[in-house]
Amino acid sequence: MWLFGYGSLIWKVDFPIETKMVGYVKGYLRRFYQASIDHRGVPEKPGRVVTLLPTSSPDDVVWGVAYEIAEENIENVLKHLDYREKNGYERSTVKFYPKDNPNEPFDLFLYIATRDNSSYLGEAKTEEIAKQISESSGPSGSNAEYLFRLATAMRNLAPECNDTHLFDLEAAVKKIISKSAHSVSHG
Repeated sequence: MWLFGYGSLIWKVDFPIETKMVGYVKGYLRRFYQASIDHRGVPEKPGRVVTLLPTSSPDDVVWGVAYEIAEENIENVLKHLDYREKNGYERSTVKFYPKDNPNEPFDLFLYIATRDNSSYLGEAKTEEIAKQISESSGPSGSNAEYLFRLATAMRNLAPECNDTHLFDLEAAVKKIISKSAHSVSHG
């Protein structure tokens, strides 16, 4: 069985894997449209984490990492991930295009937060999302750390990744944090 990671699953693989492979899925955009009240925020102050939005354009791609799960681990890994991704995510099957061999795509599954789940926040201005991310923290750490780790991972794994939403948010959150640190040190 193969699984696609496009958010924290890129750097926080807390289950046994056989193989990992960098590549992309087509017809989606990665967006910080899902509330996190159990990892990168709390119910009173939710953070924002990524989900995928389906698009009608096959030119839209989301880079990430595919993981192969051994047959004997599938049941336990699915149980673990169903719990980890419980806050509005559903399993879906998509075609994955390996970076080193895009002409040989294969099916895998991933978790996508649907628009009708109670934690779906949807679209907002970059500045509003950045403000929410810069102010949120939860049991898994700060929301800004999640954003920064994802942006760094994309630059390292797939330099060709052109995820303007991700990189614009990264710049906006860094600016907020920098201003905040500057005002504290000069206040």
